[in-house]
Amino acid sequence: MKGIATLLVAVALADEPFEVELAALQAELHEQQTLLKDQQLRFDHLESLNSGRRLQVTVTDFNTQIAAVKSSINNLGGALDSAWLCLCGALVMFMHAGFAMLETGCCRAKNASNVLMKNLVNVCCGTLGWWSLGWAFAYGGAAENGFIGTTGFFGTGFYTQDSTTGIITPSTMLSWFFQWAFCTAGATIVSGAVAERVKSPTYAAYALIMTSFIYPVVVAWTWGGGWLATVFDVSYMDFAGSGIVHLTGGVSGLAGTVVLGPRKGRFVNPEEFEPHNLPLVVLGTFALWFGWYGFNPGSTLTMKTGNDGALAAQVAMNTTLAAATGGITVFVLRYFITKKYDVGGLCNGILAGLVSITAGCGSMECGSAFATGLIGGFVYQGASMLLQKLKVDDPVDASPVHGFCGIWGCMAVALFDWGKGFDHYHGWSGWSCTPGSDGVSCKTGANGTGLGANVVM
Repeated sequence: MKGIATLLVAVALADEPFEVELAALQAELHEQQTLLKDQQLRFDHLESLNSGRRLQVTVTDFNTQIAAVKSSINNLGGALDSAWLCLCGALVMFMHAGFAMLETGCCRAKNASNVLMKNLVNVCCGTLGWWSLGWAFAYGGAAENGFIGTTGFFGTGFYTQDSTTGIITPSTMLSWFFQWAFCTAGATIVSGAVAERVKSPTYAAYALIMTSFIYPVVVAWTWGGGWLATVFDVSYMDFAGSGIVHLTGGVSGLAGTVVLGPRKGRFVNPEEFEPHNLPLVVLGTFALWFGWYGFNPGSTLTMKTGNDGALAAQVAMNTTLAAATGGITVFVLRYFITKKYDVGGLCNGILAGLVSITAGCGSMECGSAFATGLIGGFVYQGASMLLQKLKVDDPVDASPVHGFCGIWGCMAVALFDWGKGFDHYHGWSGWSCTPGSDGVSCKTGANGTGLGANVVM
């Protein structure tokens, strides 16, 4: 402004006519002065507003706002968990379609209707067994006595209702649904092992007992917090159920097929018992593989954070690698043994890889998943040949796939745990090591203990 005033004096002293320029400069000077006054008024106004706000904010208001934000975050996390588990539970339920197609295609055409009916009966009776007794035995407080749950029969306690307002607060239904899918999937493993030799009413009775007592007790010991959950100092490790689901179903199937004996003529004219519909076998295998992405990634049980999503992705990758590796391994082995391309062997090899990786999919790297699927293929092929040598008639090789590969999966999870070297052990800790007694440092010497716990399991 001083420069402008000087210029005005110079212009006034000059003899040349600068009236036009002088008027323009005076107008610009007036505009700048007006703008400065306006900015000062705005500054004073904002300062007074901020001063008032500072006086109005209290610790109580601040804590209330923080609590509201936390509540919103918790609600969002709960919604994500619900959507995740409902989706994954539905995928696991779809595995029944895979079992139905696979088992029907592997059996003779004349028994297709019976096989399909058993799969439907399994889901219906299994649901009633899980609702009435199974859930309570598995998750109704098994940690208190170490053996079996005692509360939650027939869905009691699944929600609370305010006596005054009648408002209902849900609590258990989400977990019930997701675990129901696992329960009925484990039970239906047996239907393939005993195919073509069991009456539907008898099978319905089995499905009720399996889902209401046998499987729930195994779950109570493990996922339910029973005695195996505290064995040794690192506990057992079975992320999605190589032992808890598949080994239980595989052993039950082996027991059933041994008790029933082989089908008439099975080992006299084996060519008469070849799969009658390979397209159904292949479609069933793809459906099971698809459903496994609910089985394994869904076992993260939560999807609140980025780490949860990353773990689910790691599990999905390991699941895919093991399945592909197991399938190719058995396919090549069968070719060397029979000099033929065995599509059924390829399908069962894929399932063998899936079962093998189910326990360790959340605690091993992808290279270890490849090794798990590779060895799983050898385990399946050896077990299948052993049962045929012993004249044990398992139409779909359910026992070699789910039972023997289930055992291997329980060993692989400890042998291939991605803890640093053989000294650290991750197990249930996912991306982190098992903490030591101080809760901060990594527990050392835990790998061998983890293997021992899984041998006990």
